[in-house]
Amino acid sequence: MLRTRVGYTGGTKPEPTYYALGDHTETLEVDYDPRVIDYAKLLEIFWTSHSPVARRGNPQYKAAVFYRTPDERELAERSKAEIERARGVPVTTELLPAGRFYRAEDYHQKYYLRRHADLMRVLSDLHRTEEALTDSTLAARLNGLAGRHGDWDGVARSAEFAQAEAGLREKLVNAARAAFGADR
Repeated sequence: MLRTRVGYTGGTKPEPTYYALGDHTETLEVDYDPRVIDYAKLLEIFWTSHSPVARRGNPQYKAAVFYRTPDERELAERSKAEIERARGVPVTTELLPAGRFYRAEDYHQKYYLRRHADLMRVLSDLHRTEEALTDSTLAARLNGLAGRHGDWDGVARSAEFAQAEAGLREKLVNAARAAFGADR
C-alpha cells in the first residue's frame, strides 16, 4: 500500500462530516502500486476482512466495494460471485461506483497509530501537517503494524523512512520498539 485514508463516499450531501454524514458511507481509500499488488488481491483481502453476508441497516456502516473503472467493477462482480458460490448464500456487500471521496476529520486518520503518542510525536517531526501524515506511506505502514497487520520490513522499505535523517530514523525505530515490542 502506498497510502490509506479514511473518509466518506457514496452519498449526495456536500462536504459530509462524521456528525453530519447524510447518506454517505464511512470508507477507506487505498492508493496502491499495481506492480506490487493488484486489484484482485486487494479484493481478496477485503473479502476476508469483514463478514460479506451481515445485514447492515445504517448506510453509514454499509459494507461496499466502491469501484472506479469498468475493469474494477468486473473484478469486484467476479469476486463477489465466487464468495457467494463458496458460502452458498447471497453476499450483502454492495458493489457501487466510487463517487467523490471526502476525507474524514484528522482525528479519524491512522486510528491505531494514534494510540502511540511517542511514535506520533516522532512522525510529527517528519510530517509537519496532518495532511502529510495522513498521506504518508510510512504512517500507513506503521498504522497497519499497530493494528497487527504488516511487518517491520514493510516499514523499513518505505522511502520516507530511508530518506529521513539518521537521528530521526533512530528515534522512529526506538519509539516503534517501545510501542510494538522488540519482535516488530
